[in-house]
Amino acid sequence: MVSQLTTNISPDVYLELERKSETRNEYLKGEVFAMTGASLKHNLIAGNIFAELKQQLKQTDCKVLVSDMRVSAPGATLYTYPDVVVVCGEAQLEDKQFDTLLNPCLIIEVLSKSTATYDQEITFGYYRTIESLTEYLLVAQDEHHIAQHIRQPDGRWLLADIRGLESRIELASVPCKLALSEVYDRVSLA
Repeated sequence: MVSQLTTNISPDVYLELERKSETRNEYLKGEVFAMTGASLKHNLIAGNIFAELKQQLKQTDCKVLVSDMRVSAPGATLYTYPDVVVVCGEAQLEDKQFDTLLNPCLIIEVLSKSTATYDQEITFGYYRTIESLTEYLLVAQDEHHIAQHIRQPDGRWLLADIRGLESRIELASVPCKLALSEVYDRVSLA
């Protein structure tokens, strides 16, 4: 998130404006924020994750979606565009526009300097209210590191830090494994 555009608008007004907009904007409790373009590193990492998940989930009922799929938290207090989203089974959508997903099981965000705090603290707080969400990954751009948050049966969230190119992460929400060497393929951290 970079700049705040408007304040105190309803979710319905936001969706009406967003569907006409040529740029993507996120919504948080009445405020609309313009989304900026992503860096080369950001796009490479998100693309690598998408490709790995898509390949591994081919024979399942899970679908991997990229950053143009809007996700809504309950109560329409948050509308956001995660970098990668996975939904298994039938996608539940907010309305007949078919552009706002309500039931992701996995959300992945590639962190940037301008969004790190927002993704780690604010959006994760709202994402935790999505009943179907069982896993949230935060992927660093400046080091080989993934923070894996997994919802436990009692509702608590467990954090695992996976570091180093030789590491692999086994996902809890879908039958996939991600090698950090693949996640960071062709990505220069210098």
